Amino acid sequence: MRLIRIALSSLLWVVVAFCLTATVVPFFLDRIYYRGPVTSHFDGQRFFNPDGDALELSNQRRNRLLWQQAFGDPTRPKWPARVAVTPARPPARVEGGAMRVTWIGHATVLVQADGVNILTDPVWSDTVGPFGFGPRRVAEPGVRFEGLPRIDLVLVSHNHYDHMDLPTLKRLWERDHPLVVTSLGNDKVIASAGVTSRALDWGQRVALRPGVAVTVTRSHHWGSRWFADRSRALWSSFVVTLPHGNFFFAGDTGLGDGKWPAEAAALGPVRFAAIPIGAFRFDEGQLASGSHIGPPDAIRVWDGLGRPNALAVHWGTFRLSREGYATPPKVLRGMMQCAGEDPARFAAHPIGQGFDVPPIGAAPRAPDHAGLDACIRNGAFDALR
Repeated sequence: MRLIRIALSSLLWVVVAFCLTATVVPFFLDRIYYRGPVTSHFDGQRFFNPDGDALELSNQRRNRLLWQQAFGDPTRPKWPARVAVTPARPPARVEGGAMRVTWIGHATVLVQADGVNILTDPVWSDTVGPFGFGPRRVAEPGVRFEGLPRIDLVLVSHNHYDHMDLPTLKRLWERDHPLVVTSLGNDKVIASAGVTSRALDWGQRVALRPGVAVTVTRSHHWGSRWFADRSRALWSSFVVTLPHGNFFFAGDTGLGDGKWPAEAAALGPVRFAAIPIGAFRFDEGQLASGSHIGPPDAIRVWDGLGRPNALAVHWGTFRLSREGYATPPKVLRGMMQCAGEDPARFAAHPIGQGFDVPPIGAAPRAPDHAGLDACIRNGAFDALR
């Protein structure tokens, strides 16, 4: 009997400890990153998408995804354990109206133009998650950190671990002291790594030097470092104004109302854009989710920007969803061709392969939404895994 009483007593204390943990820990993990007036996308406590919520998953589905991410899912398409990458050796500077781009991997892109070196959502870590846990990269960075030219400007779209990598930001800051631009609240997270950044609201602008400036622009997403601090910091896209045509970086985003690409294009002609195409499938047949665009919506974003030369990013580096490794670029190319578009204008380039972006040319032809919609409706791409 004594052993039974001890066991029951121990079980009771376990239950009490669990209840206390479930009650206290979420508050402990919550953080206040920003305080300011209520706006069209901030309710005084948390940020929100004015065009609707970015998350469409139930708590049960979200928990299942976290379980699958941690312990695997045998029903998902196989991914390679490693993808061969030949790291590029970018030039120190690109001058005279030229523009050179190198995809480092995931949402990390090196853009060199008009004597300015720009780096987006820099991630050189092997894993993306708290305490070293999380998805592991299958492709090495397309440029070794030691091979990076001096960086002048860093754009950080939001605080998810696969976009805000504090160890990498710390290394960049200690080496180059670049201007780091992000959206409201994220500066507090970045400061925990000893890095100074400029946090701006949508529509606000900061100059790097005469003729070069950054405007923080709208996107459709959410942010969190833990479970309880959801949307305490803002998410964004960016327009970098450059003398020979602007650079647009979409960050991480769903389509939402689809109006934000045109808002960015209204700041001036976009010469080059980096647009995500991956992590869109959480159930079979999906081509988009609330917070991530797949190739169909990525083409709509590209169209809204004025059809600039564009690089497909946010695929083929970290496994975040159910689609196969090469599914996003296959669907993108197929849909561009199906809709009668030139696949070279919005393409998936290999990690580590630098390429030159031509000058802004003649105005593109009128968009054919009906053609793209027909390609989506025919269902030919749904089964690609």
